Amino acid sequence: MKIVVIGGTGLIGSKVVAALGEQGHEAVAAAPSTGVNTLTGEGLAEVLRGASVVVDVSNSPSFEDSAVLDFFRTSTGNVLRAEADARVRHHVALSVVGTDRLQESGYFRAKKAQEDLIRESGAPYSLVHATQFFEFAKGLADGVTEGDTVRLPDAMIQPLVSDDVAAAVVRAAVAAPVDGVVEVGGPEAFRLEEFIRTALDAARDPRKVVTDPEARYWGAELREDTLLPGPDATLGKVRFADWLARQR
Repeated sequence: MKIVVIGGTGLIGSKVVAALGEQGHEAVAAAPSTGVNTLTGEGLAEVLRGASVVVDVSNSPSFEDSAVLDFFRTSTGNVLRAEADARVRHHVALSVVGTDRLQESGYFRAKKAQEDLIRESGAPYSLVHATQFFEFAKGLADGVTEGDTVRLPDAMIQPLVSDDVAAAVVRAAVAAPVDGVVEVGGPEAFRLEEFIRTALDAARDPRKVVTDPEARYWGAELREDTLLPGPDATLGKVRFADWLARQR
């Protein structure tokens, strides 16, 4: 099949393109650097010609509330319209476990808006909901650092390596549309404080990590299980400690 990967040059997208190519598919990376701009529509009609599946793993360059909402609404709308014109048979999008439970956050409101557009488009679709990536632990810490202290909500998290996220997206892309959500998470659950402290310690980052009952997660209040996948989730195989050991 010809499978177009929106955001195909990024962390997840490049892995998806490579894996699909290894399976014998014609995997095409679509990004501004390859001449495709989903915000303006430039290059969309051309790249989607003859495509059977579109995979969208793109992300907003800004997480500011209005900017991220505009990105996902505009980009997703343009892609869906171009797909309809090209008669693409399956739309796959990467999203986040707990999106519907994190609506105090501007970022997750934007992700829900993206999902709603996909659901309402009438196109066959699959939404892949992933938990937080190992690779984003430092970025998460940076977003909640005050001085030399990282303040985190008291909640659980079940992170996974980006390779396992990409594998889940690939499985969805080559399978039939589910017209719903499939979840993927890591093999182990941690307290959020433990996950971040372990990552920073491994990087010899001296910041102090604490649990703060007033802390938010990208602007949203968390319950114990907000970030955890459901019982039917597919779990990755790479453990956090093993991944950290490979980073040294």
